[in-house]
Amino acid sequence: MKRILYFLLTISFVMLWSSCRKDFDFSPSTGDLSFSKDTIYLDTVFTNIGSSTYNLKVYNRSDNDISIPSVRLTQGESSNYRLNVDGMAGKVFENVELLAKDSLFIFVETTFDIQSIVAADNQFLYTDAIEFDSGGNLQKVELVTLVKDAIFIFPDRDNNTGIIETLTFDVDGDGTPDETSLQGRFLDNSELTFTNEKPYVIYGFAAVDEGDVLTIEAGARVHFHANSGLLVTNNASLKVNGALSNDQELLENEVIFEGDRLEPLYEDIPGQWSTIYLFDGSVDNVINYATIKNSTVGVLCELNQDAPNDKLTITNSKIYNSSNFGILGRATSIRGENLVINNSGQSSIAGTLGGKYNFTHCTIANYWNSSFRQFPSVLLNNFIINEDNSVTSNNLEEANFNNCIIYGNDNAEIDISGENTSDLFYKFTDCLIRFDVIGDPIDFDEIDHFENITLNDDPEFKFPFDNDLRLDEDSEARGIGNPIFAGQVPFDILGNGRTMITDLGAYQFVPSED
Repeated sequence: MKRILYFLLTISFVMLWSSCRKDFDFSPSTGDLSFSKDTIYLDTVFTNIGSSTYNLKVYNRSDNDISIPSVRLTQGESSNYRLNVDGMAGKVFENVELLAKDSLFIFVETTFDIQSIVAADNQFLYTDAIEFDSGGNLQKVELVTLVKDAIFIFPDRDNNTGIIETLTFDVDGDGTPDETSLQGRFLDNSELTFTNEKPYVIYGFAAVDEGDVLTIEAGARVHFHANSGLLVTNNASLKVNGALSNDQELLENEVIFEGDRLEPLYEDIPGQWSTIYLFDGSVDNVINYATIKNSTVGVLCELNQDAPNDKLTITNSKIYNSSNFGILGRATSIRGENLVINNSGQSSIAGTLGGKYNFTHCTIANYWNSSFRQFPSVLLNNFIINEDNSVTSNNLEEANFNNCIIYGNDNAEIDISGENTSDLFYKFTDCLIRFDVIGDPIDFDEIDHFENITLNDDPEFKFPFDNDLRLDEDSEARGIGNPIFAGQVPFDILGNGRTMITDLGAYQFVPSED
């Protein structure tokens, strides 16, 4: 019994000593903290949109347990930064304990309203600092954020129910408006021209109403929140009027469509927003000198294959990092010239349920490596399989690919299939194609469908996994293009002439290129 009593007293003493130890053994810090970085750059954010969360690691490299008298933002409670210190949220902390040879994490984020300051420009450098201790022991870690002003387009929200406005328009073509589940609203007349003065940030779908034309001027920047996009409805049009840029890094004249997260981490992440949706009945849509990146589907173009003009004309443009399709056409008509598409989770171009497609001097590649890809770079068919497994077919009236490169990191980069109840007309002329399949299901000697095809030679793109599809010096695509098609598109996507020597694809090789 005495032994048990002695054991319990010993344990109690040890526990009491342990619980009291931090009251007596933590000494004040002496300004000798170390940090994982001396400045935290929170990158660029839009006004009123929260940043990502960034971290700072604080080290106590001494042999003593210490207590930091204060950890605070220089601007205190009025700061637009927010901290989380060792699991506690706030802006000012006292007596933060740190064991010998140990470290703690501080997490930092910000949301800033640019309207709260007066700035002559549309962006503002916001700074603050995290202060550790004070007086002679003061140490600081600087905080820096570039805040951009923007024009925000978003649907209304009912204050009572919290329900977000959804779009109502004629979905089935019967002349009667239909309620949809798409969150968004129609642009009013004052919003039908996007300029390059400020970026645009869109929540939900910004829709172009019947008879309206959305014009996007050269140099405009359009950013989309998650699950957001553009929707062009019946008898409405989209006109993207970009222009060739002098600086291929800044792309000052190009129109850029991308997500609303500006941090470098999000620069090339697919699927950040939905799509540019050219709905049934929209007309004469034109996209020139645009970059469309990081969407689910770059452009979704539906129906109207017999319209007097092509439903979509897309020229001198690039579509990158689409989690599903770069361009998805359904029984529609699309014309593309100097078009570059790469890195698509499914196909870079899919012409499904028939239609009319004409692509000249296009680089259609797919170096997707984020997951398994089941479809090739170019997919063509004249049917769809319905939910009940029935089949609907429609004529593929034409699908012409001229002076194009169709390549990627998969073995076969084209797939053509059809139901014999509808026409299936297609032709590839003067193209370089990757297709090397045992028991080849495609006969490249069939003159009605293939003419002057180069199979499986490497186009030697500069950096295909980084979306740089310019031709290298050793490219097999150099000098083998048909000058007739070059005459139809005499300048490449960078403004270089191609009629003297004609390379395949959207880029003409230039020896002086970096």
